Order: sequence, then structure tokens, then C-alpha cells
Amino acid sequence: MFKVQEIREIIKLVDASSIDEFVYEADGAKVKLKKKNGVTEVVAPKKEAAPAAAVVPAPAPVVEAPKVEVAPAAPVADTAELHKITSPMVGTFYQSPNPDSPAYVKVGDKVGDESIVCIVEAMKLFNEIEAEIKGEIVEILVKDGQLVEYGQPLFLVKAE
Repeated sequence: MFKVQEIREIIKLVDASSIDEFVYEADGAKVKLKKKNGVTEVVAPKKEAAPAAAVVPAPAPVVEAPKVEVAPAAPVADTAELHKITSPMVGTFYQSPNPDSPAYVKVGDKVGDESIVCIVEAMKLFNEIEAEIKGEIVEILVKDGQLVEYGQPLFLVKAE
């Protein structure tokens, strides 16, 4: 079962993102979040012996979260041959370990399959993202500090 704090963090992330519906399942428990008119609803799953699903509106935020828009990626010639490094989670994309450090990679850099290319922060956890392929960074598709979605392409890599 989920802890209340975990559900609150998920609600905050969904509220701050542009997604309209989110479903998360773990160890037989399921949380489904839907946005309706700017209000996030938490839908509990139906249990076989339990009454119908309960819909509980999320607490209204005191301060409205800033709107984050995901910029469309600029088209790159012949992307069919390029490998996409995608985000494994919803979170904030960072190109460097801290604001004073240089970016992990830039366009033209060679990467190995275990090279760290960026960090995605989710619920105050900083997750290092590896290239998982040998090649050259052709394009960085997101900006530093930008909110990214699960499965969103972050980099285009020309494989060796």
C-alpha cells in the first residue's frame, strides 16, 4: 500500500505537469490521478470485497504552481538512424550535477553505454541517466530545468 506522503508527492508532480491522467501500480496497489478543470482527483481502485471506488479531490494549492510548457523538439534530418535517450520518469531535467558545474555532455561529445548524460529529479531524488549506447550526441532535445515526462526523448545519439 502507498504511504500518504508518497501520494502527496505524486499529486504535486501531476499538478505541476501537463499530463491529464496518471496511473501507478506497485505491489498490487494502484493510484490513478485525473485532472478535471485544473483540479486533480485521486481515484482509489475497486476491491473485490470493497464498495465502489472513492473519488477524493486533492487539496487545493495555496499558491498556484507555475505553468511549465514542454517545448517541441526541433526536427533533425534523418532521425530514423538516431537513437533516442528517453526519460525513465517524470521529473526535472538537469544537464549538470549542480549549477556551477559544466554539463555532463554537449552536442558532439562521444558517450559510452554507461556514460552519465544528465540528471532527472523526481520527488527530491536526483537520478543519473546513462546513455545506454555508444555514440555521439547529435542533439539535446530539452532545456536545463525543464519538466520532462516519462518516455520523453532527451537526447539524440548517432550510434557507433
